[in-house]
Amino acid sequence: MINSAKHSLLLATLLGISISALAQTPGIDTKGTVGYAIDSRGAVVKNGTGLCWRTGYWTPAMAVEECDPDLVKKAAPAAPATRGVVAAPAAVPAPKPAAQKVTLAADALFDFDKAVLRTEGKAKLDKLAGDIKGIKLEVIIAVGHADRFGTDAYNQKLSEKRAAAVKAYLVSKGIEPNRVYTEGKGEKQPITKPDQCKGPKSKKTIACLQPDRRVEIEVIGTKAQ
Repeated sequence: MINSAKHSLLLATLLGISISALAQTPGIDTKGTVGYAIDSRGAVVKNGTGLCWRTGYWTPAMAVEECDPDLVKKAAPAAPATRGVVAAPAAVPAPKPAAQKVTLAADALFDFDKAVLRTEGKAKLDKLAGDIKGIKLEVIIAVGHADRFGTDAYNQKLSEKRAAAVKAYLVSKGIEPNRVYTEGKGEKQPITKPDQCKGPKSKKTIACLQPDRRVEIEVIGTKAQ
């Protein structure tokens, strides 16, 4: 989905951070959604009330049925060509926002079973905030995750608190609050497989489950001119 002409975001140098390029999801048509922020699944990003995130390039002509059904109109039939009239050159489309996903290990940001940022975690977010200043930001999506220890309700709350802590810190560094969307997934999306990390709670098992304790941060924007 990311056009090869786009400049990639300069986030790959974050220590201990793995970056995966945004991939187009089969079966999802993102044609015509340049006016909306698109996440790594190819879906339009929505806020907590279900409203779509419009980019700075949005115009009513870019409206899609999913987000602005009242603005979507059936295409009018093409007018017949007039002999001797030279058609105006087609307008150059605005660049689509590029996205980059950054996965931060929760243990690098927080102590085990905590949602208070560690000094090392703040340093990593300082680097991220500095890199973000080099782009025209559309939206940041921070999604918290937890391991399997604890109840579903507890882990859901913990993952939400961790995502909220990341947002609060980025806002303290100058990021606009309405540009940061947070979500918690609890223990619902583990990276470890079911046959891994078996056994009761112990230092060994906790260490094995470390990949599940993470905060995924997706930055969507275009290279600043």
